[in-house]
Amino acid sequence: MQKLANLSKLALAGLFSLSLVACGGSNESKTNETAQAAPAAKVEPIEWKMVTTWPKNFPALGTGAEKLATSITEMSGGRLKVKVYAAGELVPALEAFDAVSRGTAQMGHAASYYWKGKVPAAQFFTTTPFGLTAQEMNSWLYSGGGMELWEEIYAPFNIVPMAAGNTGVQMGGWFNKEINSVADLDGLKMRMPGLGGEVIAKAGATVVNMPGSEIFTALQTGAIDATEWVGPYNDLAFGIYKAAKYYYFPGWQEPGSAVETFINKDAFAALPKDLQQIVRAAARQANADMLDEFTALNNSALETLVNEHHVQLKRFPNDVLAELRTASDKVMAEVAANDPASQKVYDSMKAFKEKVMKWHEISERAFINARAGE
Repeated sequence: MQKLANLSKLALAGLFSLSLVACGGSNESKTNETAQAAPAAKVEPIEWKMVTTWPKNFPALGTGAEKLATSITEMSGGRLKVKVYAAGELVPALEAFDAVSRGTAQMGHAASYYWKGKVPAAQFFTTTPFGLTAQEMNSWLYSGGGMELWEEIYAPFNIVPMAAGNTGVQMGGWFNKEINSVADLDGLKMRMPGLGGEVIAKAGATVVNMPGSEIFTALQTGAIDATEWVGPYNDLAFGIYKAAKYYYFPGWQEPGSAVETFINKDAFAALPKDLQQIVRAAARQANADMLDEFTALNNSALETLVNEHHVQLKRFPNDVLAELRTASDKVMAEVAANDPASQKVYDSMKAFKEKVMKWHEISERAFINARAGE
């Protein structure tokens, strides 16, 4: 009987112990619960500065930088906050590349052909005269080896580049006189950056390089006779129609101009892997969004320019385009021959263009002609 009583006591003790565990009554469980319930230590957000070459809130380009910054901030849940500084707010427009290279700012937003004096091959990653369309440029960058070359070109400057927008085919520019022949280009003072500027210079024009914020005043005062900017959507917002009345197409010089974001390599490497991927994903999204915006809004802006502001829409004569195409082939060959990096990039882009053009002859061009009843 005594043994039975002892066993009963042991059994009751065991049940009591089990009930404590089940109810979380043990000291160990309470300790674990306390640890789990304790709030995580607050992590301070990483803060980046983005410098741009665009006027503040300028449609598509300036606002594109703002959208990219907002996307990164929101996608990261506020762990990476990006503040945008328009041209001149933190550094002058054309000093953005150097500011990011040395770490004054962690990010930049611009067009790579602004850096051709420092990095000759950089200009190929914006556009080339008579070159790739926006669709073709994106395909070359993401699937044709272009992005790897871009990263290689920027690596010595401690910068990681990413595509962050595209304007699509631009307009040929604004002129204060009609262009009826190649002779009309002789001595013409024109703002045109990148390889397009070198081409029109070879055709006889005098090229003037300046940031967008200075264009209107220069055209209005006669410091320049002509300018290219982007296309109807941006040009209407800039009010260029008030300073020039002839608006020419097609935009032979910029058939699909890529916009870049460029990041200080050390700052990027210091990010956790997930934040690096968020930055890349946000840039890819911005790249598509900008082209969508231009495609949707350019024609309505053009109608406003022509119907309300009486801008004279003109097509470049065929002989002018033929001369510019010839000059373009020469310039491209010369630029490539004078810089090994440019040669490498040019060869890759040229080979890609030749292949994709064959496909587009029976796809894009054939369809567009059929749609137009041609």
